[in-house]
Amino acid sequence: MKIAFQMDPIADVDINADSSFRLAEEAQARGHSLFFYTPDHLAYQEGRITAQGHDLTVRRVQGDHADLGPLTEVDLADFDVVWLRQDPPFDMHYITSTHLLDRLAATTLVVNDPFWVRNYPEKLLVLDFPELTPPTTIARDLDTIKAFKDKHGDVILKPLYGNGGAGVFRLDANDRNLTSLHELFTGFSREPLIVQKFLPDVSNGDKRVILVDGQPVGAINRVPAAGETRSNMHVGGRPEKIGLSERDLEICAAIGPLLKEKGQVFVGIDVIGDYLTEINVTSPTGIQELERFDGVNVAEQIWRAIEARVAAR
Repeated sequence: MKIAFQMDPIADVDINADSSFRLAEEAQARGHSLFFYTPDHLAYQEGRITAQGHDLTVRRVQGDHADLGPLTEVDLADFDVVWLRQDPPFDMHYITSTHLLDRLAATTLVVNDPFWVRNYPEKLLVLDFPELTPPTTIARDLDTIKAFKDKHGDVILKPLYGNGGAGVFRLDANDRNLTSLHELFTGFSREPLIVQKFLPDVSNGDKRVILVDGQPVGAINRVPAAGETRSNMHVGGRPEKIGLSERDLEICAAIGPLLKEKGQVFVGIDVIGDYLTEINVTSPTGIQELERFDGVNVAEQIWRAIEARVAAR
């Protein structure tokens, strides 16, 4: 198959952690040809969806992991699969790229399905499953957020469309910074904030469960660094081996059919204790850590699912 990756600059990736690199590596091993471009070079041109990028060859050699061919403009309708893999922020640039990639639906499989990536942001899709999630409020109005904090005491406040642990604050019952934080966030953004009841189980880790075509294939635990509330690996969280609990399987059984139906082939959900906190569909990570801990070749399972979808088309 002809595979295109829409992602951040491949020269900058960590080949021992980046999921896009592992997916490209596995695709190449399966005989597929690779093309790479950044979202800045996606375009609509008189009815065609085009990209300027490079033929790509990858190898697992640190500092010499990608060979790029000459800059070429291609018609993405000529490809079998396009991967939507750039990292958030989930801003209008990101949203526009999903609208453009939507236009390939008749000819090309886009993974994850961009229509539903756009309509299922990480922190909003969980609202469809209130029985699985901690108490949550989404609001821009300060009084609404204050009322939630007064009710629950110890809360987590974060930007609705943030990522990688950026801008995440724990406000306990004695904290006096809510108004100042609200002023800070609303001063540079028109977006609402999300506030959730703090889950003490986060000290034991924030579990990343990987689903492929709606089915759980394994999990890693992300443990916060000393003195941190956030467990994201971007901010010093430590990955460790962990299995799937009965509650994890219950959560996956509840959300998996919807993810499969909506073309969300590669998804990473976040579970703290017994609660689902996020459903990551934009650019999930964790497959290399899972492969090292459990020997599970998630990239292979993802490509099998994609190859089956392409064959069914």
